[in-house]
Amino acid sequence: MADMSPAPSGSTPGALLFVCGMNSIRSPMAEIIARSVLPAGTYIASAGVRPGERDPFVDTVLAEIGLDLGQRQPQTLDELEDDYFDVIVTLAPEAHHRALELTRSNAVEVIYWPTPDPTVATGTRERILDAYREVRDMLRQRISSGKGWSRPHAGG
Repeated sequence: MADMSPAPSGSTPGALLFVCGMNSIRSPMAEIIARSVLPAGTYIASAGVRPGERDPFVDTVLAEIGLDLGQRQPQTLDELEDDYFDVIVTLAPEAHHRALELTRSNAVEVIYWPTPDPTVATGTRERILDAYREVRDMLRQRISSGKGWSRPHAGG
């Protein structure tokens, strides 16, 4: 990843990457939500540590708030077209560890937003959708607040 100065605390980063395990639920949700609320000039992408497949529940809960992934398919960090980010938001422990490894010698801010994995939900379709909605709403709140672009304390 290229060397880029971290965004000032509390300001919107110019280039933002969301990373989770397989880029099929949390990080694509975050990417699409961020595209809908952040300034148009913000470069936003998402990726996973491992290959994943598109999750139909993501399409369902995004449609409920007027968003959709379009033709977007999951991609890994290795498949990213650009690797020039000033903030990387990780949404799963494995993604956080991988992002720290990749950026060890760069001035890239890596922030961990612990985000539940909705695939662990069981029960009716509605209960499972509620787990996805919780993740969607948590991400939307965090992104919309504009307060999540810097670490709460040194050391991440």
